[in-house]
Amino acid sequence: MSVLAIHPGAYYHIESLEAPRYAAYFDQLCRPEELATVDLCRFKTILVPCRTPADRMAPHAGRLLDFLDRGGTVIATGESHSELFLPGITFTEQPTNWWWWLEPGADLGVRIAAPDHTLFSHLSQSDLTWHLHGWFDPPDGVEVLAVNGAGKPILYIDEVTTKGRMIITSLDPFFHHGSHFMPATTRFLDGFLPWMREDAAHSKRRRKG
Repeated sequence: MSVLAIHPGAYYHIESLEAPRYAAYFDQLCRPEELATVDLCRFKTILVPCRTPADRMAPHAGRLLDFLDRGGTVIATGESHSELFLPGITFTEQPTNWWWWLEPGADLGVRIAAPDHTLFSHLSQSDLTWHLHGWFDPPDGVEVLAVNGAGKPILYIDEVTTKGRMIITSLDPFFHHGSHFMPATTRFLDGFLPWMREDAAHSKRRRKG
């Protein structure tokens, strides 16, 4: 069981990946540029945190695809334009309402779409609700875990595009936790990262065909 976390080096990455609260969830940290030399066969999961610059990841798209086709898992969180370095992703941006909860009767519209999924033994709907940056039009056959108010996917698992698995979300918890802004994002990571470790420990490498 091992998790490699990409570390682009911004202040919110330092707080989220290096500070004691979450550091133990990652077996190794590496800069995007180091993907060219890291032995990816040692890892089951690669985590790409929020706001990782896509131009630093795009040169390694081939290595990521090889990793996926060996049965690995790639997790990509929001505002990283993962469609530029991972296959099968179609993303639509939307204007962000940063202060929606100040409106009377406010409801951002986020809903859990797969309540029986193991992730939601760790997370509640409120833990996924802070604001939205956009949605996905994923390939047929993916497992949609959460949607926006229009029913569009904002968190899904794709085991159809490659021989591995991609966990893709437009939510950006690492950025906000590391910026000490939006308590829901800390609750999200408090649940998501233990689930990530459990999932890596109990799932075999997936091979199809």
